[in-house]
Amino acid sequence: MAPIPGSGLAKGLAVTLRTMTKKSVTAQYPDAQPDLPPRTRGVIGLFEENCTVCMLCARECPDWCIYIDSHKETVPPATPGGRERSRNVLDRFAIDFSLCMYCGICIEVCPFDALFWSPEFEYAETDIRDLTHERDKLREWMWTVPAPPALDPGAEEPKELTAARKAAEKLAAQQTPPVTEPHADEQARAAERPTRLHGASKQQTDQPRPDRPTGQEGRE
Repeated sequence: MAPIPGSGLAKGLAVTLRTMTKKSVTAQYPDAQPDLPPRTRGVIGLFEENCTVCMLCARECPDWCIYIDSHKETVPPATPGGRERSRNVLDRFAIDFSLCMYCGICIEVCPFDALFWSPEFEYAETDIRDLTHERDKLREWMWTVPAPPALDPGAEEPKELTAARKAAEKLAAQQTPPVTEPHADEQARAAERPTRLHGASKQQTDQPRPDRPTGQEGRE
């Protein structure tokens, strides 16, 4: 069956008429801020204390927009007679957001939770060179990272929290001096005293008294 001439135009005008009768919904940005989803990919924040300069994020980045510089330092031995160790010290951590494609691979591969998504998206610049955020600016974005969602009531405690709590309890136990019961020495001496008296009385009972006659002398 051949289509009726002008049916497509009629359908389009019907859609237009239905839309014209509805109230328009317009977000008055920037006066009204949008309600962003919890997992919005805005900008990346750096928690510098967790970074070990493993370079995984820079190697896995498909755009090569992460720049990391570091140097090695010698750490003295923790115990006398131990050997010195070397550790990496972070000198520079920068992300060029003019090249970033917001894939999130750097955040996923970080084994020490040093990179986080922030929902902030208002960081446009007039100069493209200002879109390279150094580690100080990346650290400031950490204040805008939302808190993680709460766990289910029946979920297990994260292993990190369990390990941290056990380490804190062990450290507190080592720092707290052992509690001794009051008058412990006196109680110990009191416990030994009856034994000594009982032993002494037993020895005196076993020995014959010199003033009492024994044997034939007593009979005479």
